[in-house]
This record gives sequence, C-alpha cells and structure tokens, in this order.
Amino acid sequence: MKISSEFSKHALRYGSYNVIQNRVIKRLLKKVKYRPKNILDLGCGSGALHNAITWKYEHFTGVDFAPGMLELHPKAKNTECIYGDFNDKTLFENLLTYRYDHIFSASALQWAENLEEVFQNIKSLEAPVSLAIFSANTFKTLNETASLKPLLRSVDEINELQKKYFDAELEIVEYKLEFESTREIFKYIKNSGVSGSRRVLSYKQTKKLMQDYPLNYLEFEVIFIHSR
Repeated sequence: MKISSEFSKHALRYGSYNVIQNRVIKRLLKKVKYRPKNILDLGCGSGALHNAITWKYEHFTGVDFAPGMLELHPKAKNTECIYGDFNDKTLFENLLTYRYDHIFSASALQWAENLEEVFQNIKSLEAPVSLAIFSANTFKTLNETASLKPLLRSVDEINELQKKYFDAELEIVEYKLEFESTREIFKYIKNSGVSGSRRVLSYKQTKKLMQDYPLNYLEFEVIFIHSR
C-alpha cells in the first residue's frame, strides 16, 4: 500500500490521533515572529496547520498527496488545496508560478523519497521555511523491542542535508505520548498513519511485540528547521 493510500484510508479518524502533530504545529508557528500573508503548507493533511493560524492572510495553499485528507481540509475563497506529491519535481515547477512569504511543512517530509531533492526544490521557491521532520528515534523502544531498523532518517543525516540548502536554526525536540494500554498504543499507530506503509510483522509477531513492549508511552523525535 502506498503511503498516500494509507493516510487516505485513515483520514476520517486522523484528527483524533494527531496529538503530537498538533504540538509540532504549535511549536512551528510560535517560532515565526512575523505574519506571512501568502502561505504554502507542504503535506497539509486535513488542515491542522491551517486551523492553527490566528492571523489574517491573503492566500493559503495546502498541498497533499492523499485525496481523503484534502477532502477534509477547510475550503475558502483565500484557501487553495492542491493534489500533489512533494516527491514530484513537477509539483514545484507549478508552484514556481506563485510567490510565497513562508513555507511550512509539519510532520510530512519524513516521507520524502529523496529528501535532498525535496530540500532543493523547496529552496527554489525562495521563501523562508518552517519545517518539522520526524526522525529515527521516533518509536525507538518499539523498534528495538521488535528488532526493527528505524524507518526514518537520523538527525545527523537530516541536518547535513538541510545545511546545504537553508540558512536555518536546527532544533531537536523529543515528545512522549502516554497510553492506558499496549493495545491503545498499537491502535494509535494504525489510525494515525505514522507507520507509513510499512508492514513487516506478522500477526503472531505483532502479538508478541504487544506483550513484550515495556513502556506505557511512545517516543517521538522531531527536527525543527527554522529560517534565520
């Protein structure tokens, strides 16, 4: 299953499970000291960043590759939703016809197939950025318990790439999300889309992992990239 299909599949329930993503958005917006009028949101989902903006803007463009998410995104005269994949260079060629005051991406770019190419394409839009990318220590204990390699890129890899394209401050933030039971943990993973399209454990292996997982919380590691 493609990652886009995974997010579309769980779109209606996503809003109930994106607790960490909302914390990430709050931190992203807090770092922006001015009020951009023309905004681009890469990986806009069902509109969490759009809904969190408190100032008046002229135009908001949200891009996402999951049709189910775009259907839920707020619509307005000054809000435009574009079906597009940030892994596709053609998307950025089309976006070059616009001018943006600020580019946001909250909790999406970890799914980039070629992150360097995506960074390069974002830079081509010539606007300040506020990016949040989940990194390898997300689900650290879960991966270690299941003997799985991290699905996401390391902090060092992301940092080396971003330094090539942005004059930015880097911030690493760790979050924990507690649950009442291990079953709730795995329900969250399934319905939030945070596992992408990875299906590497059998039913028997998943059941064993649920029994062996030693924590009552999930770990998240997020890299924030803020233009200076």
